[in-house]
Amino acid sequence: MWRAWKRKRQLARAKPGDGSALKPHRLWHIPTRSVFRIELPDEDGVEHEYSVDVDYFDWDDTTRFYRDGREQFVAEAPATFPVPGGVIEVATGTFGVTRMHHVPDGGGDEQVLRPVRNSGEYWRAVAGHRYPRLSRWVGRVAIAVLLVGLVIFVPQLLELVTSWDVVAERVGTFTSPISLPGWLNTTLFVAGIAASLERALSLRNHWLLDLDTWLLG
Repeated sequence: MWRAWKRKRQLARAKPGDGSALKPHRLWHIPTRSVFRIELPDEDGVEHEYSVDVDYFDWDDTTRFYRDGREQFVAEAPATFPVPGGVIEVATGTFGVTRMHHVPDGGGDEQVLRPVRNSGEYWRAVAGHRYPRLSRWVGRVAIAVLLVGLVIFVPQLLELVTSWDVVAERVGTFTSPISLPGWLNTTLFVAGIAASLERALSLRNHWLLDLDTWLLG
């Protein structure tokens, strides 16, 4: 029921687009923009191409939805867009897209939309296809880095928050049992950003494992 209510609310937030054409995705757009596509048949069996355009530097987190290359809806992420026989759910985080799935009505198998050529997600998928063993190890290292980050940064965050007078007066103070030299903290911070980017480019997200995503952001 919670998911149905959330979907209904997000569908209601989607506003009609202006019919403008989808701009091509260029190689230099990798740091700022991602586009995903999927082909789906309508009620008459005619296939249409649906595209989602995410601009990472849009201050309003506006996600644009296209049908056959023309803007159909716009909505603030997280967003849900209607398609024949289901919806497309979109969510973003500090380091990129966290969800880009076609969800059919009736609870069928979800399908991840395809990243367009020359996007960061596209090249990550290409690397995973060409070098599957290396790709798996990169993914595992990213998980390990984020787990280490959770163990180290969460106690440090608690120490920082409980040092505020308004918090300390109510719950007391907390001292982190982990104290690292500055250079190691910096190294782990940079490694955490790299791991978060790897997870985002692979469209992998877990509520606890990727807690670092917003802690680092």
